[in-house]
Amino acid sequence: MNIRPYLPSDWERLCAIHDAARVFELQAAGLMEAFLTLEQTGENEGLFDGTLVVAELHGQVQGFAGWSEDELTWLYVDPAMFKQGIGRQLLRHAIAALDGKLDTEVLEGNEAAMALYLSEGFKVHSRSEGKLVGNESFAASGYVLRRE
Repeated sequence: MNIRPYLPSDWERLCAIHDAARVFELQAAGLMEAFLTLEQTGENEGLFDGTLVVAELHGQVQGFAGWSEDELTWLYVDPAMFKQGIGRQLLRHAIAALDGKLDTEVLEGNEAAMALYLSEGFKVHSRSEGKLVGNESFAASGYVLRRE
């Protein structure tokens, strides 16, 4: 697997990955009606505001991660490639880039993401209640996870 910086030519593949994986994330949280595409939300949600990397496997982008100074803001893997270690490698790449200190948020119900983060040393820091980032017309519950 090759993890490298995002290139503009990756955009179409990132949209496909996000949109497919976001369905799983929102279904797990009972928020399917809140679905918006990456094309609709990426810029407003700060996709390009920090570091953005992609994971290539067999010559194709299969996942991506984005982070700012101390927060993992994006981590998506093509659902066809779930359970292949891609998300874990992207997460480890972000952890290494930030010297191990990192926060992230997980929607309530997203047990697969929660298990991944906990297995990589994150702990539940707090519970959050509020509006769904990117589609603020929906209420959402989740957890702030921290790795120190």
